[in-house]
Parts: sequence; C-alpha cells; structure tokens
Amino acid sequence: MAHETLITLSLAILLLPLAGFVLLIFFGRRLPRQGDWLGTGLITVSFALAVTVLVQKLTQYHDETLGLSFSWINFHDVPLVGPLKLVLGVQVDNLAAIMLCVVTLVSMLVHLFSIGYMRGDVRYSRYFAYLGLFSFSMLEIVLADNLFLLYVGWELVGICSYLLIGHWYEKKSASNAAIKAFITNRVGDFGFLIGMLTLYATFHTFNLRELFEGIQRLPGDGQGWLTAAGVLIFCGAIGKSAQFPLHVWLPDAMEGPTPVSALIHAATMVAAGVYLVARTFPLMTGDALMVIAYIGAITAFIAATIAIVQNDIKKVLAYSTISQLGYMIMSMGVGGYTGGFFHLTTHAMFKAGLFLGSGSVIHAMHHALHRQNDHHTDAQDIRSMGGLKARMPVTFWTFVVFTLAISGVPLTSGFLSKDEILAGTLAFAGLTGHALIPVIGFLVAGLTAFYMFRVVILTFLGEPADAGRMEHVHESPAVMTIPLVILAALSLCFVFSLNPVDASGSWIARAVERPATVVPSVLAGPGAQEFEEGVRHFHWTAMALSLTVAGMGILAAFMTYSWKKINADAIEAALRPVHTFLLNKWYFDELYNGVLVRGLLGATVVLRWFDNTVVDGIVNGAGLVTRGVSFVSGRFDHYVIDGLVNLTAWVSGAFGLLFRKTQTGRVQTYVVLALFSVMIFYFIFRLG
Repeated sequence: MAHETLITLSLAILLLPLAGFVLLIFFGRRLPRQGDWLGTGLITVSFALAVTVLVQKLTQYHDETLGLSFSWINFHDVPLVGPLKLVLGVQVDNLAAIMLCVVTLVSMLVHLFSIGYMRGDVRYSRYFAYLGLFSFSMLEIVLADNLFLLYVGWELVGICSYLLIGHWYEKKSASNAAIKAFITNRVGDFGFLIGMLTLYATFHTFNLRELFEGIQRLPGDGQGWLTAAGVLIFCGAIGKSAQFPLHVWLPDAMEGPTPVSALIHAATMVAAGVYLVARTFPLMTGDALMVIAYIGAITAFIAATIAIVQNDIKKVLAYSTISQLGYMIMSMGVGGYTGGFFHLTTHAMFKAGLFLGSGSVIHAMHHALHRQNDHHTDAQDIRSMGGLKARMPVTFWTFVVFTLAISGVPLTSGFLSKDEILAGTLAFAGLTGHALIPVIGFLVAGLTAFYMFRVVILTFLGEPADAGRMEHVHESPAVMTIPLVILAALSLCFVFSLNPVDASGSWIARAVERPATVVPSVLAGPGAQEFEEGVRHFHWTAMALSLTVAGMGILAAFMTYSWKKINADAIEAALRPVHTFLLNKWYFDELYNGVLVRGLLGATVVLRWFDNTVVDGIVNGAGLVTRGVSFVSGRFDHYVIDGLVNLTAWVSGAFGLLFRKTQTGRVQTYVVLALFSVMIFYFIFRLG
C-alpha cells in the first residue's frame, strides 16, 4: 500500500466522525432511530480503517513517518513579529497508528453501548452528534504534526467534554460539573499555550520535527528556558489528564452519562495528556522530566487513598482513573516512555470496560428501583447492591476480568504494563537516588487491588442489600454486554504479547521505541542505555513486589468485606479523622472554594468598591468640575462676551438713530448741511 493511500485512509478516519456530527446535528431528529446507526456505523468504518493503517504501518513502513502538510499562513513581514509562516499537516508514525486504533475502538464500543443505555433520551440524536465531534477532536490530536493543530484539537476536546458532561443540563449538578471541567482545563491549557508560544518565539515553527531539530542546535545556556517551556506544555497534560493539582474536575464529571465517562475517562480525553507528553518527549529536559515524575507519583497516591473510601461506583472508578493516569505520567517522567504508553493502551481497554460495566449495573439498578417505586436509594451506591452476580453473570465475569487487569494480576494486560512501569521506577531510583517514586508506585498498586475488589465484593458478591429488589434486576441487553465481552478479551495479556511475564516482547514495545531526549541529563545520551539496562535488571524484582502488594490488597479486601475477619466499621470509627479526610477528598474542593473561589469573589467586592468609589469618584468629580467650569464660563459668555457684542450693537443702533434724522434724501438739505459744516470749520480754523 502506497504512502499516499495510508495518508488518505488516515484523513478518512479523521473526517468520518466529523461528517457524522454534521449530519446528526442538522438532520438527526428526522432520521430513523434519530441516527444512532449513522454515528455508530461511521465510527465503525473509522475503526476498520484504523486497523488497516496500523497493520500496514507496522508491516511495511515500521521505521518511517508518513506525512502530508500544506502552507496555511505565509506573511513575509508582520509588524513586531517579522516573517510569519504556519505549515499544518498530519503525520502517521507507530505512536499515532496505535492511538488511532485505541480511540476509534473505544469510541465504537461506547457508541454501541449507548444505543441501549441512552434509548429514549430527550436529546438522543444530539448525544450521538457530540460523540462524533469528540472522536474527531481526539483523532486530530493524534494525527497533528505540529503544536498549533494539536492545540486546536486540544480545545475542541475541551468544549466537547463540556457538552457531554453537561448533557443532562437540567440537573444543576451536571451543569456545574461541566463548567468546573471546562474552567479547570482552561487553567492548564493556558500554560500549554504559553509554552507553545515560547517555543515558536525561539524557533519560529510549530512543527514537531523542526522543533526537535532546532533544540539539537540549542546552546547549553538555553536549557533553563527550555525546561520552563517543557513544564508549561506539561501544564496542558495536568489539566486534561487530571493531574495534581488540577485533578478536581474529573470526579465531578461522573454527572454525565456513563458511556461518556467511559469515553472521556478511558482512552480519549484524559489520555490526551499522556499522549502529549509522549509526543513532546524529546523536548523535555531532565529537570522537566523530574517535575513530571513527581507530579504523576503524587497524583497516583492522592487519588488511590481517596478511592478506598468512596461508595459511589463511578466515583471509585473516577479516582481510579486519576491514579492510573498518575502512573502513566510518573512512568514518562522517570524515562519509562514505552511502559507509560503501553499502560495507556492497556488501561484504555479495562477502564472503558469498568465504566461500561458500572453502566450496566446502574442501568439494572435504575430499572429495579423504578419497579419498586423507590426514589430515595442511590442506584450508584455500592452499599445498596450486593448479590448481583447471580442476576447479571456476563456483567460480573467481565467486570472481574477488568478488575484483575487493573490490579496487575498475571495473564492480564495490566500485569504486563504495570510491571514495566514499576521496573522503570526502580531503575530510575537506582540511577538518581529518588527512592520515593518506586515506594509510591508499589503502595498505589496495593491500594488499587484493595479498592477495586472492594467494589466487586460489595456489588456482586455476598447477600443483596434488598432481597426484594433483586427480583427486578436483570442482565443488560446484548447491545450493552457485547462491548463488555470484547473489552474483556482485549484485557488479556495474549492480545499484546505471547510472553505473559515480559512486556518487552510485546508488539507495542517493539513498535514504540523511546525517542532520545536531546538535552543531556541522567535520562538522555548514555543515561538512556543505562536506564534500559536497569529496567531489565529490576524486571523480576518489580514483578515479585507487584504481585506481593497486589495479593495483599486483594486479601485485605476479602478479609474485610467478604469473610468479615476485619471489621471495617471499627476501623472507620478508630480512624474517623482520617476517614473523614479521605471521604472529603483531602478537602481540595473546600480549599479551592475557600482560597480561589471566595478569594476571587472577595476581589470582585474590593474591585467593585474601587470602581464605585475611586474610579466613579474621579469620573463624577471630573464631571462636577466640568459643570462648575461650564457654569462660570456660561455666565462670562452671557454677561461679558454677549454684553460687549450687545453694547456694540446698541451703540451702532444709537448712532444709526441719530444719523437717520439727517439722512432725508433731499439735495437741498445736504447742500445746507454742507455749507453749515464749512462755516463751522472756517470759524474753528480762523479763531484757532
């Protein structure tokens, strides 16, 4: 297959979801079944094309980067800027080809699941239209060969998340969650924008390949600002991938429909930040990578501690997503480029499955509560469930597979990618001495296994919270369970590697080789080879430790919630302050409300007083002075200027009246007056 054909197919993958959005947003309500088949069909075609592109790319053009570009803006002289040239284009390398498959696969399954889950929704066609626009935006990020086009897709993803999270905007909580997500992401996106413009001001290009080449010629004294630019670009990932301290939006985003949660929180929007770090990895200096590593580790730990006490099934999965994203970011920061991207791919499968599985449970619980006419019980509270295994066997067994994968149990894909990440943290600690990062990594692995099996036990095992309710619980229809089965199969290790204990032999590891950083550091140059050797050296150590901590987490969950050997209520009472602290999510929302929101509101009060008192005072004072001056000037004009003019006119009029008596029009009178005047002048000159 020729280069041009692969590029054409890639553009078709990009544009088909956009075409679905346009058709559904204008004609959706007029189409049969409001066009759900159209949106699902187009994204299915995109997925089939993505598989074709991936196979052809890895078999025929493994080491090549295919691209297409065009000149969009070319100004020779712009004031204060100089020449301005923007070349936009798409590129297809192994990284992009894999992500095309991941995004289109998850989006296709979410479309299919939504047909059953969203049936009868008041904005059914609009929902599928927004799914298409979201998919297009994410695919644009994947294919962009420059920061400018990537940023355009970045912002489109942001607005799509706002529309999808707030799909049920009649609910105040949903509209607030959409606004919170939008504003929080704008904070990180602003940093991304500044970093992008900093690079353009130096290299006069947004093209990634040209930036990498330009940095290779950068003098040694330019590393400081390059570190700053890298950290600023990473700010975009902090927002989109919900990293500390901008992680607060993602749990609230659970107010959106559950399939949206699977789409946003599995392989698409939140993964965009990890993909951004992977795509710009050669820009990152050693110091920037260190910042990235610690941000990821802190995020993973904070989210995992919060997840262990949450009772809303979607909230548990939300904090699990934040924690796993922290894992990926941490891996990128320590230099584990391949491990971080591998976990991005595997996580997309089992986390999408977990969200869709929770959607299947919620769908069944809503039906049961409706049949019971129970409007008080929360359909998402795992404490109100229990015993669903017998009533929902497909959902249960697939959910168990997803839970095993995220816990890092052997024969699952999560085991392979987590082992690679943890081995990378040990290698990093051996090279740099930063031992805290692997400690956090293994601790989070144990916590993940604990809180995920807590969900499984309380939801599916044991006795039901209400035996009568179970009579109304039924397995979800095939249109909802088929995606679960597909994702469960994709969560097994054999999809990625025939070797169940070593991720380095996987086809993803062979396809995605870590690019060398161009700025010397412990992770660049000779250090890169040392790092890879360290990963191989710590492979078995990391595997043994990860299995140990995961096993301890699973055992603790069963002893607490299934076998009742540990009294959870007694522990909660003994550690009440800690439990309250974690249940309230480390009080981040309260902190931000108290410091930022109330601070801004307080600032608006001060600014309003300043505007009313000072600014308006100056304006009103100036107006008063102007009025006073105008009053004085009005009197001066009336009495002096007008007086002089009027006096002149009166004098002229008086003389006119006087001389009018002499102007009779008779010649005799004029002769007499002339003789009389001559006589007067004669006597004056004669007597004088």
